[in-house]
Amino acid sequence: MVQAYILIQTEVGKASLVAESISQIAGVIQAEDVTGPYDVIVRAQADTVDELGRMVVAKVQQVEGITRTLTCPVVHL
Repeated sequence: MVQAYILIQTEVGKASLVAESISQIAGVIQAEDVTGPYDVIVRAQADTVDELGRMVVAKVQQVEGITRTLTCPVVHL
């Protein structure tokens, strides 16, 4: 199992709508509005890195109101 945090910038005033939409995507564990340079932080999981990448590109980035994403895979050192 691969997990990652996805940091999301949204259009002004769209953070709540984006978080709500993303929380409905399979593999998303949590999606929350935050303050700072990013507007939404998502914790997601998938069986492989490739599946995680497909989820981000095919599902998360397609949500209306998103302007930029940054995916940070979780590592266990």
